[in-house]
Amino acid sequence: MAVIEQDLIGVNSVLMPAPLLSISPTAANRLQAMMNEKQLEGYGLRVFVSGGGCSGLQYGMTFDDETRDGDATWDAHGLKLIIDPISANYLRGASIDYQQDNMLAGAFKIDNPNAVSSCGCGHSFRAKDGQAEEGYEGYDEGYAGGGCGHCGNG
Repeated sequence: MAVIEQDLIGVNSVLMPAPLLSISPTAANRLQAMMNEKQLEGYGLRVFVSGGGCSGLQYGMTFDDETRDGDATWDAHGLKLIIDPISANYLRGASIDYQQDNMLAGAFKIDNPNAVSSCGCGHSFRAKDGQAEEGYEGYDEGYAGGGCGHCGNG
């Protein structure tokens, strides 16, 4: 008698954790093109949140070739993504897209389920349950200052 082994309930399956945030193929392609234009080989996109902006916290993105202790890193659509552990608390479940408004202008848009309100320009936000005041006071990892530089508020 032959025995056929099957894993009907997925006991032996390896579950991959969901990424902290997702990025659209359009956004990943645009960022890769920007890195190629600047000849940034071996770099990834660091997405972060810093204190400031007219709503309390602001989004930031920069090209980075270093990871720090505690950083989460993964690849999405051929693009390396990097997020520090504090920003991860505010970006979990968020998505990044690139919207081309016309032939000359386009912008990256972050849709964040952790934001209860956003600045009119969409570059700063207020987190649920006052998280900004509790965990982010004085924190900016050296990336950005106060005020919303995109719409002039703050």
